[in-house]
Amino acid sequence: MTRTSAAAATQATVYGYPRQGRHRELKKAIEGYWKGRTDATALTATATALRRAHWHELADAGITEVPTGDFSLYDHVLDATVMVGAIPARHRTAVDADALDGYFAMARGTQEMAPLEMTKWFDTNYHYLVPELGPDTVFSADPGKQVGELREALALGLAARPVLVGPVTFLLLAKPAPGVAADFEPLTLLDRLLPVYAEVLADLRAAGAEWVQLDEPALVQDRTPAELNAAARAYRDLGALTDRPKLLVASYFDHLGEALPVLAKAPVEGLALDFTEAAAANLDALAAAGGLPGKRLVAGVVNGRNIWINDFSRSLSTLATLLGLADRVDVAASCSLLHVPLDTGLERDIEPQVRRWLAFARQKTSEIATLAKGLAQGTDAIAAELAANRADLASREHSPITRDPAVRDRAAAVTATDTRRSQPYARRTSAQRAHLGLPLLPTTTIGSFPQTDELRAARADLRAGRIDTAGYEDRIKTEIQEVISFQEKTGLDVLVHGEPERNDMVQYFAEQLTGYLATQHGWVQSYGTRYVRPPVLAGDISRPRPMTVRWTTYAQSLTTRPVKGMLTGPVTMLAWSFVRDDQPLADTARQVALALRDEVTDLEAAGTSVIQVDEPALRETLPLRTADRPGYLDWATEAFRLTTAGVRPDTQIHTHMCYAEFGDIVQAIDDLDADVISLEAARSHMQVARELAAHGYPREAGPGVYDIHSPRVPGAQEAADLLRTGLRAIPAERLWVNPDCGLKTRAWPETRASLEHLVSAARTVRAEIAPEPGPK
Repeated sequence: MTRTSAAAATQATVYGYPRQGRHRELKKAIEGYWKGRTDATALTATATALRRAHWHELADAGITEVPTGDFSLYDHVLDATVMVGAIPARHRTAVDADALDGYFAMARGTQEMAPLEMTKWFDTNYHYLVPELGPDTVFSADPGKQVGELREALALGLAARPVLVGPVTFLLLAKPAPGVAADFEPLTLLDRLLPVYAEVLADLRAAGAEWVQLDEPALVQDRTPAELNAAARAYRDLGALTDRPKLLVASYFDHLGEALPVLAKAPVEGLALDFTEAAAANLDALAAAGGLPGKRLVAGVVNGRNIWINDFSRSLSTLATLLGLADRVDVAASCSLLHVPLDTGLERDIEPQVRRWLAFARQKTSEIATLAKGLAQGTDAIAAELAANRADLASREHSPITRDPAVRDRAAAVTATDTRRSQPYARRTSAQRAHLGLPLLPTTTIGSFPQTDELRAARADLRAGRIDTAGYEDRIKTEIQEVISFQEKTGLDVLVHGEPERNDMVQYFAEQLTGYLATQHGWVQSYGTRYVRPPVLAGDISRPRPMTVRWTTYAQSLTTRPVKGMLTGPVTMLAWSFVRDDQPLADTARQVALALRDEVTDLEAAGTSVIQVDEPALRETLPLRTADRPGYLDWATEAFRLTTAGVRPDTQIHTHMCYAEFGDIVQAIDDLDADVISLEAARSHMQVARELAAHGYPREAGPGVYDIHSPRVPGAQEAADLLRTGLRAIPAERLWVNPDCGLKTRAWPETRASLEHLVSAARTVRAEIAPEPGPK
């Protein structure tokens, strides 16, 4: 490849960067503020220092235009809600009294006010706060954060581009506010919102912005003609403004489809498109649309969501094709690097050659800069990098780590019989009721209990060698004893052992399965200050030995009530890992399902009568395009059934899902053939119960009555009211009572009170629908 005039101005850029810092300094500062250990000044100073460090890291790596505004103390969609003044009425007083505390009240709630609903950001494991809007919503510009961060970057002498959630995506992500008719469409507020965006753009221009990026990922989903017309109108109006920066409209996570010609024709100066394998159709569609003559194209050729190294030769080929389709082609990741860890250089426990297969955020910025250099100056300028890249790709392809013939033979031998229970649900449920003897409206929790300071200290002591394995296991036993005792005293019907031995619901299993790699510092933000370390799924999967049987049977030995065995399902094991990209996901899911099936079999053989296989990511991983969904749901539901179908009829299979929109996968939930499903429902006011009822869901369900992602303690009356709402949709003989999700992140005082209220609510409502007979 030789240098061309079209590529001479090529820049390297990203849409966003991990927020936490090398040692999760942001998490620690925010939680310190919540606990009163630090003040707002200290929190602001930490945030400012992290932003500046991130910008310098990007610039040092060769990123020529850094993003601003992507940094957040909690969530970038919540930041957009503040920017446009869409503060819910119940939070207005708190925001007016103290902007920072009010911001966190919207995110987390307080004892007096509920937080905003939280759900998954498209098909990722990142959670955003859902804007609440209604016909009376009044927008007002408040771009102080966005303007201030731009000025910070410019003061450092950096070329900077503010990144905002676009107006169409903001409205498409929003929901009707409480009390507003369910059929209200927030997109009808577009004409009211656009003048506020115009004001924000003018303020950013006055602060020195040459370009502003408006993110519109919602346009990669199937959109109606009315929604596409709204997008066309939005960018016609914003493009017509005279007092504005240049506009770069960005999409990611999939191809734009019918929205591409709409944006290509809009009077904006640039488009940012995803050109990774997931969105490869963008290339042909862009050519069919006549390209982007006279415009800037930011090409997302480096995968911003996975951690495998880029194939430089393939990306350069794509970029060379794009040179003929736009006036200027810049190089970027496919989306914000928020979704990957910070730096492979921190990982000292991964074998060095294997580590060369991996690219976290810092390595991806180097890849982007290398590709930009190769595009602008020709491949001779990056000959050494190309040679090293080819060697690393070949090393991974031929490594024995990636292939296990025995695993592949077992997966190939699976038949349809292996994925079906021996009896239908109608017959199983009678056997389970007789076996378990549970009351009407049985109570349970989702699985995990609070991780105490004593437990964390014991883990640290074990790592440091201050205690041995026996000492650590004594601490685990003590935690299990306390959790079982509390549940019995509280009156819960189906108990859990509390999972004190587990670091994370995916990582714990990954560390015991062949084919997985664990990281030590691969933290990724899930929501707010909640960070997870997704393991790396690098090779074929098998289970060398039982993973959960010991602690589950120990817990069962402490009580006569049933104790659930707790596993993470195959789809979630994939979704919350960095999955291999060298074979179809369906093949990998089958391998994981077979490994988990072995664990289910061993749990049942050890006397476990209730086994929960969590699949919170089933909806999250749903393809964004409707046409791609049937194939995904076929293999995803088959993998779950392959995991669970080998048990006896009287063994009760549970599953759990949380923080997603379930309405469009109710049939898939049905196809899982689980006996009981528990789902998030408290923040969404039992919406999922109504969705299950509308579908005619025939099995048992536990829509949550306690929102565990907020520190507030719901009263017994509040929980009872939610339960009564659930009863209007689900018959009492099929309704369970449980929290929304696991309790790992909560403190014991609030957990204790909330579960006592939950049990009290169940007893109250149970008495209302099936009162005990009085004395004759």
